Amino acid sequence: MPRYPQTVLASCEIPWDEHEQLLEDVFRQEVRMVLAMGFQHLYVFGTAGEGYAVDSARFRQIVEIFRDETSGAEVYPQIGVIGLSTATIIERIALAHALGFRTFQISLPSWGALNDTELLRFFTDVCGAFPDARFLHYNLPRAKRVLGGADYRRIADAVPNLAATKNTGGGAQRAADLMRHAPDLQHFFGEDNFMAGSMFGECSLLASLGPLAPRRAWEYLAAGRDLQLDRLLTLHHAFLCLLYDVLGPLLAKERIDGAYDKVIVRLGGLEAMPLRLLSPYQGFDEHEYQQCRRIFDQRYAAWAGA
Repeated sequence: MPRYPQTVLASCEIPWDEHEQLLEDVFRQEVRMVLAMGFQHLYVFGTAGEGYAVDSARFRQIVEIFRDETSGAEVYPQIGVIGLSTATIIERIALAHALGFRTFQISLPSWGALNDTELLRFFTDVCGAFPDARFLHYNLPRAKRVLGGADYRRIADAVPNLAATKNTGGGAQRAADLMRHAPDLQHFFGEDNFMAGSMFGECSLLASLGPLAPRRAWEYLAAGRDLQLDRLLTLHHAFLCLLYDVLGPLLAKERIDGAYDKVIVRLGGLEAMPLRLLSPYQGFDEHEYQQCRRIFDQRYAAWAGA
């Protein structure tokens, strides 16, 4: 029985004005839009949400607003925390914990790759400091060490409140490895590797493309849960076509994640979302966005809304 419920997880990106200050009204609109799409499990400050780039003042401001907008019943918010030190990560978790949050998304410190001893110490120090909270580990190459199933087995046995992982890369082989070694963790896979994970048991969907096709995301989760193989394969193919047809020219530019996610949120209905990122990272411009808009409207809008 996984330590976190099977579901679809969605992110909320942060809108900045030309002076890199939060556009509060737009942010509130976005959170309400994501909830209205049916995504009850949502988070801020992953890579897409620029959690690596915010200072403490912006972090506090956004967490307070996010708490205000997600305080209703049957809403399960997460706060992402990215930092270069255990102390910084614990400090920010403590701030959000004091405001009432009990689910956190953490990444490994990325200044240097952690060895096995350091890895276990990181999880025991961070998760152990908040025994009443649950933690999801975001497993990505930017942290300089990508964890495998055996790593998670060792950590999960020592850290009872590590509840989930987020793995959007590695393909079918990594998905199978994680599901075989640590099935008690709820593994959130992206549209690409969710199908592979479903072959090995209960797993969940990180809906990077969710704002473009929210109902299709829930259909995809259901197809994986029920092992409806024809439907699962059809939706897997459709999501990959959507990704590469609509965002393909932008993917070749290899920008940081938030650049793409802001395009997706805007295509999904929040026209007020600016495309800019915090310094020094580069977002996309209006011309690039409009190219994506035309392709989406011409080829996918009917499928996404059906």
